[in-house]
Amino acid sequence: MRLFVAVNPPPLAKIELTDAAAPLRRLPGAGGLRWTEPAGWHLTLAFLGEVPADEVPALEHALARVAGEHPAHRLRLAGGGTFGQRALWAGVEGDVRDLRELAAAVQHALGATDEERGFHPHLTLARAGTTRRRGPGGPADLRAMAGALREFRGSEWPAGRIQLMRSETGYGPARYTAVEGWPLGT
Repeated sequence: MRLFVAVNPPPLAKIELTDAAAPLRRLPGAGGLRWTEPAGWHLTLAFLGEVPADEVPALEHALARVAGEHPAHRLRLAGGGTFGQRALWAGVEGDVRDLRELAAAVQHALGATDEERGFHPHLTLARAGTTRRRGPGGPADLRAMAGALREFRGSEWPAGRIQLMRSETGYGPARYTAVEGWPLGT
């Protein structure tokens, strides 16, 4: 199974971001981007990759312990940015320090620390396509799209749960399903 650990924003946060990002889809070059589906929007705390099924119970046990040791916190989706010309993302504000500590604890408990890149809380909106897939008008200007999100501030919401998620890839967009979830401590 291809697995990751995430905090999933509530439906209202996804609706607000969908509305804010809708005009971006009409910009020149936007047709050549691979837009992520709101149903799959999440904040990745740790990517685990392929995990044998017999190792999942140990992961679940470790995640339950980490969840109980970290408090719920308040977040909001806000602003935007890019990873070069590869990806457009929405940012996160609020108790980001708590989110970073949670991510570090999850990564440490599961041995999934990515020290090379570090944890950068974000929600991916779109990825750049190949040259063959670019839409009319040439490549999308991801930096301009991120600039258009600069003033976006969604409603604050309680991040009170972590989820072990399964990623299924193939034709079309990736599909994500929750394997298990745990409430954060109080």
